[in-house]
Amino acid sequence: MRELRIRVLAGVFVVAAVLSWAGARLWTSLGTLPSVPLAAPIVLALIAVVLLATALSLRSRLKAQRERRPEAKGVDPLMAARAVVFGQASALVAALVAGMYGGTGVVLLESLDIPARRDQAIYAGFSVLAGIAVIAAALFLERVCRLPEDDEPGGPGTAPAA
Repeated sequence: MRELRIRVLAGVFVVAAVLSWAGARLWTSLGTLPSVPLAAPIVLALIAVVLLATALSLRSRLKAQRERRPEAKGVDPLMAARAVVFGQASALVAALVAGMYGGTGVVLLESLDIPARRDQAIYAGFSVLAGIAVIAAALFLERVCRLPEDDEPGGPGTAPAA
């Protein structure tokens, strides 16, 4: 399994933001721009919390396993790999969604004097922040599930999970 690269996530974010900005400008010139749902930042924040909780749980279980504590509960390698895949998929989708709402938010900044548009711009901004939180939690989860030999200078360095 390959590590998630920040350059790829940034590229997805920028491409989605530019396309969304262009689409929102076009849509605004032809009619009314669809609204940014209030649920968008909430759902992204919930995904970030789930990823962070999973990473913290796995980290504590792996630490107890390394220290050979008698009450240590082992970590199934397949479960760790599934967690990493979930984190990577979430990070890619979050980069896409955050870019989309970022581009839309830039268009909405032009009409902050309208209360409804101001609220939409706020929701879009919080969506971008929540998307960044998902990406950060996913990268942390990937780091937690990295195999010990991946951290060595001579290690393969391409497999974050078993």
